[in-house]
Amino acid sequence: MEFKVGDLAQLLDGEVLRTTGDGSAVLVKIAGKQHTLRMLKAGTSEFEFMLDNTYHHAKILQSGSAEVKMMVDGQPITIKKHSKLTEVLEKASALGGAGLGDRNLASQIPGRVVNIPAKTGTEVKKGDVIVVLESMKMQVAVKAHRDGNLKEIKVKQGASVARHDILAVIE
Repeated sequence: MEFKVGDLAQLLDGEVLRTTGDGSAVLVKIAGKQHTLRMLKAGTSEFEFMLDNTYHHAKILQSGSAEVKMMVDGQPITIKKHSKLTEVLEKASALGGAGLGDRNLASQIPGRVVNIPAKTGTEVKKGDVIVVLESMKMQVAVKAHRDGNLKEIKVKQGASVARHDILAVIE
C-alpha cells in the first residue's frame, strides 16, 4: 500500500506484517520500519489508535475505489488502494471486535445498546448493521463480520456492554 502524507512529494510504502499473539495489535511496516498499531476506538468515519506509544486521531474525508483521503492529527493523508488493502482492512476489522470466534460478533467498545436493527433468524451479509452502541455521546454501528444466519442476539436495547462482550452469534 502506498501513502502520501501532506505536501511531501515522496510516497511511503506500508504493509501489514501480522497480528500479535493475543490479537490486541497489528504489526505494520511503514517506510521500512516496523511499528505496533493498536486500535482504541473505531466509528464509521473516525477512529483513534496508538502507533507505537503515540496516540493518533483519524477522520476519513473521502473514500473512493482508487484511494482514501483522511486527516490524521490534522495532517492530510492519501492512501492509494491496491490488492494489499483488502488484507489490511480484514485484519483491522478483526481487531475492531469482529473476532473472538468465527461465529461470535463482539463489541469493539464499551457502551449502551441504543438500537438493534437486525432480527434473529434472518440472513445477514458481511457489513450489515446488527447492533448500534452509544459511547461518549457517539453512536457506533457494530456490523456483521461474515455472511450467515443471525442465530442469536445476546443483548437487549438499553443494556450496557463492555469491550469484547459477545453481542450476537452468526452461523
